[in-house]
Amino acid sequence: MSERKFTGRHALMIFVGAFGIIFAVNFALAYNAVATFPGLEVKNSYVASQQFDDKRAAQEALGWTVNARATGGQVILAITDTTGAPVQVETLDATLGRPTHTKDDMRPDFRFDGTAYVAPAELAGGNWNIRMKAQAADGTPFEQRVVFYVKG
Repeated sequence: MSERKFTGRHALMIFVGAFGIIFAVNFALAYNAVATFPGLEVKNSYVASQQFDDKRAAQEALGWTVNARATGGQVILAITDTTGAPVQVETLDATLGRPTHTKDDMRPDFRFDGTAYVAPAELAGGNWNIRMKAQAADGTPFEQRVVFYVKG
């Protein structure tokens, strides 16, 4: 049996192989991070920041609390005022989806049932978001991301 020598060629192959694996993993992670990024929140962050405090103050003056849950094949979005009474908004625009990607996004047809907004939706287990935009009866805009968890 002949003894094999460790040569410069072997060292080069180990070096190239190790860095090749590191490069491939980094490339795959970077590609998936960019491919699954849902996008920008606002087109111009400077302009949005100029109106932020005024919008926040108007929303807080409404005194609304928003909660969401999924049960029995339905998503329930409850909006209540400071006394705990249900709030019926003028308009409601909502997108239901995962927090990390947009492939599961849907626009449920929410209907007010007298106590909350209800829409049919079969959701898999995990974290979900409702990105809602509503308008109060007095015209005040209300925007909120409502986070909830579905067991399963």
